[in-house]
Amino acid sequence: MTHDDELFAVLRALAGTRHRYADAVRLVPAAPGIYAFYGDDEAWDQLGVSRAFAEQPLYVGKAESSLIGRDVSTHFAAGRTGSSTVRRSLAALLVDELALVAIPRNITKPDGSSHFGLDGPSEDRLSSWMAQQLSLATWSKSEGAHLREIERGVISRLRPPLNLTHVGEPRDRLRDARQRMADSARAWTGSR
Repeated sequence: MTHDDELFAVLRALAGTRHRYADAVRLVPAAPGIYAFYGDDEAWDQLGVSRAFAEQPLYVGKAESSLIGRDVSTHFAAGRTGSSTVRRSLAALLVDELALVAIPRNITKPDGSSHFGLDGPSEDRLSSWMAQQLSLATWSKSEGAHLREIERGVISRLRPPLNLTHVGEPRDRLRDARQRMADSARAWTGSR
């Protein structure tokens, strides 16, 4: 199979069956692959992002070892915002809508990084929002497939608005929103 054939197979898979969180925990495979998060109309409105085309995903990523581990156990899980790019992007755009509070990713060792976490109640609100508003499509890696190359190809074609790299266009609003959350986390004193 050529690289283009593989890429089109991935695009077809990601445009196919989608699972809400409640089903994803049972149906997403424990295999490496590519995943895409899709939002319903309300999600797009609340995030303040515009679709370039009708079935555009909000975010695309790769799971080097396990789609279930990366997508369901990390991205959908409360308490994992500091380890999840998509959760940080969602939190940055939903901070006011969901009354989210940014804290250092590791409150015992604040490192001043751009990776932030959320306080417990905020983590729960974000996870609940994701479970209600988002769905997930996956493609399991085939023998010999190069996930990094495929991920870049998918992102460059679909241009998901929550991806910061490989999209071929600036994401100034998202970068600024994430920077504000990181600044807020760095200023956190634990007394809020």
